[in-house]
Amino acid sequence: MPESPIRKLVPYSEIAKKKGHKVYHLNIGQPDIKTPEVAMNAVKNFDIKVLEYSHSAGFESYRTKLSQFYKNQGLPINVEDIIITTGGSEALLFAMGSTMDQGDEIIIPEPFYANYNGFSTASGVKVVPVISTIDTGFALPPIADFEKLITPKTKAILICNPGNPTGYLYSKEEMMQLADLVKKHDLFLIADEVYREFTYDGDIHYSVMNIPGLEENAIMIDSVSKRYSMCGARIGCIVSKNKELMATAMKFAQARLSPPTFAQIASEAALDTPQSYFDEVITEYKDRRDTLIAELNKIEGVKVATPKGAFYCIAELPVENADDFAQWLLESYDYNGETVMVAPAAGFYSTPGAGLNQVRIAYVLKKEDLISAVHILKEAIVAYNSK
Repeated sequence: MPESPIRKLVPYSEIAKKKGHKVYHLNIGQPDIKTPEVAMNAVKNFDIKVLEYSHSAGFESYRTKLSQFYKNQGLPINVEDIIITTGGSEALLFAMGSTMDQGDEIIIPEPFYANYNGFSTASGVKVVPVISTIDTGFALPPIADFEKLITPKTKAILICNPGNPTGYLYSKEEMMQLADLVKKHDLFLIADEVYREFTYDGDIHYSVMNIPGLEENAIMIDSVSKRYSMCGARIGCIVSKNKELMATAMKFAQARLSPPTFAQIASEAALDTPQSYFDEVITEYKDRRDTLIAELNKIEGVKVATPKGAFYCIAELPVENADDFAQWLLESYDYNGETVMVAPAAGFYSTPGAGLNQVRIAYVLKKEDLISAVHILKEAIVAYNSK
């Protein structure tokens, strides 16, 4: 199994903290936004005598309410199209296990969420990367680039929309291009849509479930982790109208028995979160994004693509090896007792040598902290390059 590029620097951050240094965590997508009270109260107030298994597909009451939630968003998703999973991670494992056999291939635009490598390894599946570039803001690579990678072993294309780690939001036109491609070659299009709500500048998210005629090919992955700032609940879902696929995914769901009960109670209640919560959160993230990009653009030699969604960006730094730089920041550097933790971007690529001078930054801190963190980054780059 590949190690997580996001978490492998944790021991160094722990050492920095033991030295008394403050560490600004720009490395992990753990929002500081409060979980909706309605979700927390549902668990606190739940009267339960026996903590039993739930249905392997998740509570029927939750799936019914979730189906209505999606329909309210214009997504034609019925109860039978949903299996509740232990996080979006398990939903991705179910999707890969249900569509691919040992040695099959999945095409993924890179850079991509690092754990796709881990899920693929666990499923015995080979990742075939198609590269997107910082110069295009990490837009969808040309369809011809996908097509030339398709072999008899190719079973699916996987995208994250909006993207982690890039923050790129695929347009309706790009989604339609992918839809035409997967229909032409009879592949699955797996869309990880856990950041669906996080879009900025009036841009609209176009879901894989909204594409007409793609019902047999479309698989949507979702989660409560980011939407409700409930990463620790570990509740997600796999969604598809393909009956054979869902019957296969159900075998995986039965093998692990059921998703966690208390987390489902919280997640079901979270569906009652008022729109005002999301309006405030999106406004806050947009302000953070604008602050971060403005500050990064002040550093000489830094190149950054403005993200359209999620809460990440990829920044190219004027250093040769971002992995070494990120470790040095924690091990050997502080600015007035403070330092910064970033995620080296090479771990988000599977092409050897790609992304070596890039880092992923998560703007999940308040604006004042982002300004301080980027200032430290600026001073650190100067110190690092003059070593």
